[in-house]
Amino acid sequence: MATFFGEVVVAPSRAGLDEEEEAREETPEDREIRREIEKKRYRRRGRLRLESRAREIDVLWSWQAGGCAEEPLVCSQFIVAIGRNAAAFLSSFILDSVCWEVVGVVKLWNEWCKTSSATNVLPTDSFCLFYRLISDPTVLLCQCSCYVAEDQQFQWLEKVFGSMQKKGLQVTILSTCPVADYKTQESTLTLVSPFLKALKTKEFQEPVCCPLLEQPNIVRDLPAA
Repeated sequence: MATFFGEVVVAPSRAGLDEEEEAREETPEDREIRREIEKKRYRRRGRLRLESRAREIDVLWSWQAGGCAEEPLVCSQFIVAIGRNAAAFLSSFILDSVCWEVVGVVKLWNEWCKTSSATNVLPTDSFCLFYRLISDPTVLLCQCSCYVAEDQQFQWLEKVFGSMQKKGLQVTILSTCPVADYKTQESTLTLVSPFLKALKTKEFQEPVCCPLLEQPNIVRDLPAA
């Protein structure tokens, strides 16, 4: 449970069977249904395996060329811009200089996004790129303007953050949503836009640069993950 509204918390999972379902004895009808399901799974196994491979996410880093494993990346600041507007903000106000270099890319495929299959991906070939500050290699940026499906979000997080050391890492997420989706007692027509709101974890002890997001507004999809 959150200690205050605006804190990022991990939702509990009810994955698996309830105790009552586990304790229930299997009837002949249950066994027949299970056999039919297994038959269908067997017939579809090849196609399902192909779809699973197609939806795999690959994270390629420039220092891992040729498949060479490296130590986890030492990173102090990791800024992730999710969505076209947030990615455009980074391009206009932060990346518009020679202080950054492309060091990685995420390749994924889903119904809305088909990234390049090339190994050496240029900024024009991908919608999810990693940049490193030349003067301080521990500062990373990520522009993720592509759609990451719900069943790919955990894999995206696992593979991206699996390459980094977690100790001393501060993560900042930038995302946007339409003003019409903002829930407030005021009329959205009178709101001065764009405006900035924040969510934070209890581990973040520094001053927040803007007001916290009010109830009952929430963050969804990859930014929430």
